[in-house]
Amino acid sequence: MSTHQDELAGFRRIERRAVPRADRPAHPGWVLFILAVTQLVITLDTTIVTVALPSLQSDLDIPDADRHWVVTAYAITFGGLLLLGGRLGDFLGRKRALIGSLVGFGIASLLGGVAGTPELVYASRGLQGVFAAVMAPVVLSILTATFTDPAGRAKAFAVWGAVGGLGASVGLILGGVLTEYASWRWTLLVNTPVTIAIAVAAFLIIRESKVPGHKKYDLPGTLTSTVGIAAIVYGATQAERHGWTSSNTLIPLVVGALLVTAFFLIEHRSKHALLPLSVLNDRVRGSSFLATFLLAGAVFSSNVLIIYYFQSVLDYSALTSGFAFVPMTLSVLVSATLGGSIAPRIGARPLVLAGSAAAVVGFIMLSEAGADTDYWYVALALVFLGMSVGLAWPILTGTAMAGVPDENAGAAGGAVNAAQQVSGAIVISVLNTVAATVASDNGSVMDGLSVALRVCAALWIATAVVSLLITVPKEELETENLVA
Repeated sequence: MSTHQDELAGFRRIERRAVPRADRPAHPGWVLFILAVTQLVITLDTTIVTVALPSLQSDLDIPDADRHWVVTAYAITFGGLLLLGGRLGDFLGRKRALIGSLVGFGIASLLGGVAGTPELVYASRGLQGVFAAVMAPVVLSILTATFTDPAGRAKAFAVWGAVGGLGASVGLILGGVLTEYASWRWTLLVNTPVTIAIAVAAFLIIRESKVPGHKKYDLPGTLTSTVGIAAIVYGATQAERHGWTSSNTLIPLVVGALLVTAFFLIEHRSKHALLPLSVLNDRVRGSSFLATFLLAGAVFSSNVLIIYYFQSVLDYSALTSGFAFVPMTLSVLVSATLGGSIAPRIGARPLVLAGSAAAVVGFIMLSEAGADTDYWYVALALVFLGMSVGLAWPILTGTAMAGVPDENAGAAGGAVNAAQQVSGAIVISVLNTVAATVASDNGSVMDGLSVALRVCAALWIATAVVSLLITVPKEELETENLVA
């Protein structure tokens, strides 16, 4: 059997090893629509408030030293609670967890939108992160439980990935429009009617699924993972303000690393693990988790770096910067759709390798740009970057979730999202520091951005190398009737 056939057959074998999933819903298309809109809310919220931050700061008289809490409060609770959020869905019921978190997110957004003090805004953003930490892994676990055949799952994850790419740029555009023509408050208030409507639709359409039997929570694992991941995210957010050698940065990073290490030791011995290590031990899933970690750092960082390029080098407004991302958004949509349709025939590795190649080309192009570069050149580079996200991100998420038993689907979804958030927080902080240091030494903002963009290209090369491990040993394969 060829290597490609090995990969396809192994992937299908992993699917068949999973325990039976929830019954197929009567309306899988509507289920996918509900989950896609939920994912859009999560990804949109990461950028929509960022655009409104200057107006928010001015209106509420927030000091420069404290404005980061509008972003940091969300990042800490979201990143820290993802593993617990996924497990809550497994144990309490995924439909119940989805509806509850949607309603909670809407209420938190309403509180932020009507806030009259900075402290209430910070609190509302923290609450948004709490409920998003339940929504994000539950979306993945419901996708996994609903779409069980390889072709259907590939298409479902393609939609999930396309919406994720769409949300970031739509957030920039919508945030700019709402801030300029209405108020910064609407960047938060807009979530409330949307999340309530999705919750109602979920109540009517999605079927409940959860882990049967008696459930026990892993309290030591929950505490160490939650505080550990939150500490790492917080430490990374402090690096740009205080430097990497400051105690404000080093103490939370070291404490976080120690707690995460303790978490894995606890999970190794626990009979009721928050994150069963079998989720990570499989070669396909383990390689996919590592590749996703590398990819997420590059993708999240590139969005920040490109915004800096548009606004600091090309002198675009926030609204114009949002519209400048449109070529990348359209490219994500097209490539994710294409990747989802061909993934069952060609396997994961060709898509990841093609996406990685497109990313390297796009980042190298952008690193050569400058203040006098024509937009068509930048747009072409963004098309390549959109191709990379659309081809690689959905399939890597799909293989990271492949073959996970139904009772661990939420835990796996939480782990995927946690890996992305930790990677994004760390790499963004590192590359911001690198870009600022180079710019200070050379006196050129673009010089700093160019170095950081090339580091993103290197992360994609590492992603491609790791993706070569997404195979299954031949002795694990069933050779009959597995490959069409």
